[in-house]
Amino acid sequence: MSLHNHDQDVAALRAFNRLYTRRLGLLNPRLDKSPFTLTEARILYELAHRAKPTAAEITRALGLDRAQLSRTLKRFIDKGLIETSEHPQGGRGRPLSLTKAGRNVFAGLDRNTRDAIGALLDALPPGKRSSLLSAAKSIGKVFEESPAAEIVLRDPRPGDLGWIIHRQAKLYSEEYGWNGDYEALAARILADFVQSFDRAHEAAWIAEIDGRIVGSIFLMRGDRPEVGKLRLLYVEPEARGAGVGAMLVDACIERARAVGYERLVLWTNSVLVAARRLYERAGFKLIDETPHHSFGHDLVGQTWSLDIK
Repeated sequence: MSLHNHDQDVAALRAFNRLYTRRLGLLNPRLDKSPFTLTEARILYELAHRAKPTAAEITRALGLDRAQLSRTLKRFIDKGLIETSEHPQGGRGRPLSLTKAGRNVFAGLDRNTRDAIGALLDALPPGKRSSLLSAAKSIGKVFEESPAAEIVLRDPRPGDLGWIIHRQAKLYSEEYGWNGDYEALAARILADFVQSFDRAHEAAWIAEIDGRIVGSIFLMRGDRPEVGKLRLLYVEPEARGAGVGAMLVDACIERARAVGYERLVLWTNSVLVAARRLYERAGFKLIDETPHHSFGHDLVGQTWSLDIK
């Protein structure tokens, strides 16, 4: 990533943060008509949704400074909102819980917050509301610590091939500066694939994570009956490193073997380093390199081959 693009990305995220905090009222000294700051409200939320947590557990959950949390908890104790008890195993950390007064205070704060968010959503047209909720879910998935998402390989559906042409052309333009000639090439390859599709010897796979297309690959007939071609492998940037590319390549190899090909070949360019590593790990061997000028750049084309008989 260039320094220019990095600065643009930083500016875009900061602009979103400014808008987000202002629209949700997070800059107000008190949250949702309550006597609490945002930090205090988050501590109350943890106390209400955890079974007698210790101060250390809340510190880890919220990433707070221990001294700051200690001062806040003391204020809550003084106001009669929380109480402590002896550790059941005799540990040093004293479990915390909300008192009846604390539960009532939290219930009021929670109600006010729900009403405020509900009002914000109700003020939006249905289309914008749907877009906001979808974006919120996507942002949550980016930052949440969760098990690796399941990768699903499926057959292409109507509209998928146009999407693949669009995404590959856009990604190669952004990452390598390739011009529209690559988009035209990909469109021709897939048009020919559809028009002369041979179910007995050809196949295609679309990779999805959480219903989003994150990659694809194609098995096509080669120049000789015993040779198949691996073509148009791509993986979305956010899915790289998750095993999507390896899964797609393995699926293509296994199908090529199953339909009776003796050899699988592919053509790529030396600048596509990540893809080349995938091919090498799968057992492909580099058999030819030829300089060429394509897609607006001087490139080195490479032919790779895998014996699968």
